[in-house]
Amino acid sequence: MGNKRTDWEELGLSNDFLFGKVMSNPEICKETLETILGIAIGRIEYPERQKAVDEDKDARSVRLDIYVKDEEKTVYNVEMQATDTRELPKRSRYYASLIDLQELDKGEPYWNLKKSYVIFICTFDLFGEGRHQYTFENLCQENHEITLGDGTVKMFLNTEGTKGDISGGLKAFLDYVGGRESDSPLVRKLEAEVSRAKKNREWRREYMTLLMRDQENIEKGENRYAQLIQKLLKENRYDAIEQAGKDKVYRQKLYKEYHIL
Repeated sequence: MGNKRTDWEELGLSNDFLFGKVMSNPEICKETLETILGIAIGRIEYPERQKAVDEDKDARSVRLDIYVKDEEKTVYNVEMQATDTRELPKRSRYYASLIDLQELDKGEPYWNLKKSYVIFICTFDLFGEGRHQYTFENLCQENHEITLGDGTVKMFLNTEGTKGDISGGLKAFLDYVGGRESDSPLVRKLEAEVSRAKKNREWRREYMTLLMRDQENIEKGENRYAQLIQKLLKENRYDAIEQAGKDKVYRQKLYKEYHIL
């Protein structure tokens, strides 16, 4: 879950579950995208909340918060991120790749790939420059006037920015996500949609179910780690203990080595 607060009534838009529910309203989703990107979108096709992407049984499966297309078949993936996991740049690369796999059927030419945006709305400054917005496209390192033209855009928004680098509408939106008051037309619509979402008993039940599942997964992970530490201590593998504490890949390798499920 994307927010530390667990009380349904106290959730804000920075919670990924609530964000997904609010953005399931196509008009709200369209206006939010227009505000973020500063463009006009004619219509949005079939908004999907938490779209599951799992192309290969051995590949990592993810659930995308928002996955929509416009009338030009441009793909927009928007993710709410309230915790700095230190892996967002690599996640953006992975998500963009998965989108391409979803959009291109076997045997189709590569030029059929449409433009795609992967957008992370963060409640922290990922790059530490005080900007509200960091946008990345592939450029030639020898000549920045040459773009690769692959049609992929990755954007990281920051609710805690300090520079005057964005429009008033986007600033108002980011302020609202960051828990600050704003009176923009979009924010008023978002507030009404948040209020409506919180009255939905089915969504509340779904949220609590996911919350319990996440807690069970955490407890399971803690038990596995405790078992691993015990086995390593028994064999005096102190270097392995230190490395396992900071290296996820190495930790998974040790789980397999000791057959800890």
